[in-house]
Amino acid sequence: MGKYNEEKKSARDDSIDLDAPTYESGYHMVPLDEIAGYKVRPGFYDMNGATAIPCGVNFTITSNQATSVELLLFHRMEDEPCAVLKFPDNYRIGNVYSMIVFDIDIDDFEYAYRMDGPFDPERGLRFDKDKILLDPYAKAVTGQHEWGKAGNNIYKARVVKNNFDWGKSGQLLTPMEDLIIYEMHVRGFTKDMSAGVKEGSNGTFEGVREKIPYLKDLGITAVEFMPIFEFDELLGQRDFYGRELMDYWGYNTVCFFAPNTSYASHEEHNREGTQLKMLIKELHDNGIEVFLDVVFNHTAEGNEDGPYISFKGIDNNIYYMLTPDGYYYNFSGCGNTLNCNHPIVQKMIRDCLRHWVINYHIDGFRFDLATILGRNEDGSPMSEPPLLQSLAFDAILGKVKLIAEAWDAGGLYQVGSFPSWNRWAEWNGRYRDDMRSFLKGDSGKIGAAVQRIEGSPDLYKNDGRGYNASVNFLVCHDGFTLHDLYTYNEKHNEENNWDNTDGTNDNLSWNCGFEGETTDINIRNLRHRMMKNAFAVLMMSRGTPMFYMGDEFGNSQGGNNNAYCQDNNISWLNWGDLKSRSRKTLHDFVKYMIHFRKKHVAVRKCCPPSLAGFPEFSEHGVEPWKADYSNDAHYIGIMFAGRKMGGRGEGRGDDIVYVAINTWWNDVTIRLPELPQNQGLQWFCAVDTFEEESVIKGRGAVYGGVLVHQRSVKIFFAATPGIRR
Repeated sequence: MGKYNEEKKSARDDSIDLDAPTYESGYHMVPLDEIAGYKVRPGFYDMNGATAIPCGVNFTITSNQATSVELLLFHRMEDEPCAVLKFPDNYRIGNVYSMIVFDIDIDDFEYAYRMDGPFDPERGLRFDKDKILLDPYAKAVTGQHEWGKAGNNIYKARVVKNNFDWGKSGQLLTPMEDLIIYEMHVRGFTKDMSAGVKEGSNGTFEGVREKIPYLKDLGITAVEFMPIFEFDELLGQRDFYGRELMDYWGYNTVCFFAPNTSYASHEEHNREGTQLKMLIKELHDNGIEVFLDVVFNHTAEGNEDGPYISFKGIDNNIYYMLTPDGYYYNFSGCGNTLNCNHPIVQKMIRDCLRHWVINYHIDGFRFDLATILGRNEDGSPMSEPPLLQSLAFDAILGKVKLIAEAWDAGGLYQVGSFPSWNRWAEWNGRYRDDMRSFLKGDSGKIGAAVQRIEGSPDLYKNDGRGYNASVNFLVCHDGFTLHDLYTYNEKHNEENNWDNTDGTNDNLSWNCGFEGETTDINIRNLRHRMMKNAFAVLMMSRGTPMFYMGDEFGNSQGGNNNAYCQDNNISWLNWGDLKSRSRKTLHDFVKYMIHFRKKHVAVRKCCPPSLAGFPEFSEHGVEPWKADYSNDAHYIGIMFAGRKMGGRGEGRGDDIVYVAINTWWNDVTIRLPELPQNQGLQWFCAVDTFEEESVIKGRGAVYGGVLVHQRSVKIFFAATPGIRR
């Protein structure tokens, strides 16, 4: 074993990152200068952030327009710097400042910066030599561990030890059509005591880790975490009749490279991110991919009245889109807009995503308000945005999923036209809107519903992406929960302290005849059936299905469709709901529908042509092969057909599934397509949402006319007698 390998082995628990490419040269470095009592020398200019090396720590930061830069060192938990190290002129190359500080104990210090330069807001310059600035590349932010505890608004960073042992864990590379995405808020998932996790784990990464068996049993194959980058939940904090409101969702990023330390169950000094890595590794071990909801459209610094955190004091007119007179464009609706197509910002975003893929083994990213990433510096949309193109072709990101929320708060809507280079998928907002409208019984929606169920070929077929570009959802974090979608006609956001003016008014919801909760058993049964209908159709649609945590057992937010500020039982999952018979029945139905989708390959993706000669998709009315697209039509049958490809659990022969959807208030009698006699196939019913026990087991073959009850879904499959599932 050579000297390097011996030292690497012995230093596994040390602060040195011995996997850094500068190991050999860094180990033999000698000081050249002394500043504020610390031995220093020029550093590695291509290593952004603060990196532990064998002789000390390398600090690198970039500013195009600063006239001087100071490195501030603090003893742990102290607010006054113990040392101020001004970068000498010869420690700057171009616009990059870099310094190695020798023999400092990363367990004992925290760091930040100050920058001097011109203050000229009309030109977008806002330098202030007295402002303490957070390193944009910081891997851990201090003072944030205890959720909801007020600090002193000074953001400092720590150097993180990078020695987590991933073993053989890597990216799972699950095909898009095989994913079942579960959108989750880390804190809300287990914060309520009903979650049943260990004391101290509630609302943390560890709490989620304890719930992995639940996710696996449900059939989830990907978890999409709402923002876990470091954010300050106390931004916008206010009291409303004794209820503390705050930035619960976390869509106000403080630092893009650091995990939210308040999501760790205990402090991880200089090992920040360890619990998150443990969670990701165990999710991967259980066949579950991990996606991050990333917010590169704005930051927590807000507009000209907002705080200085980092970018404002480093290069304000580079990092933000500004009007000609120096004010902030607000395409995000949150006060500012990142200037994503400036080369410096592009590099920062690309470096950030690479960091999460390399160091956290992330499988995919969902980009919040992603159309902003395609706006030019003057705010106009670009036909081929360089940032989106560079991410699509980046080698490190070559196997991760890139998913766009293809709209923004400035009115740009690009569902079906988001620049993709055949790499970007989209949250399909058209699926949500068209299917909500169709399922609640609106007239004239059959044609749109067929397009959405078949993978939205009207949106994605011609650009080469196909159904894999479509992430299908009826409900997400933003809006009503599925339960509330069929319980409220109007939003009820009074407790957000905005006089119910926040949140969307166009919910395409239906309260089933009564606003809010009721004891009326008929209305309750109808709502329960509507939720089952929604899940049945979602799982029987081409594209990638996604749903929000708790929807599988009818979680409610009391009609609040914008619970971004509610860190309480409005947002927290109440796991006690699963003790209710109807909620448990819904959960078990969702679990079965996920299982059914996985079993039937013809529903999920293109297959070889069926032996029966049926087309891949076909639409049917009450009579086979005669779909009714008239304005008054409320019934549609969709048949998927293909040949099983002999994969695991698939078997061989034809895979034929028929989905009967009746959104009318009357029953209808239909006939199923004739099956070929030479294969001995017969129709069997797998699901009938009208029945309390909606999963049909042990019944015989279906012949003749079939009754599909009002506002219900039936699912049939073709099989030979004795091979039923």
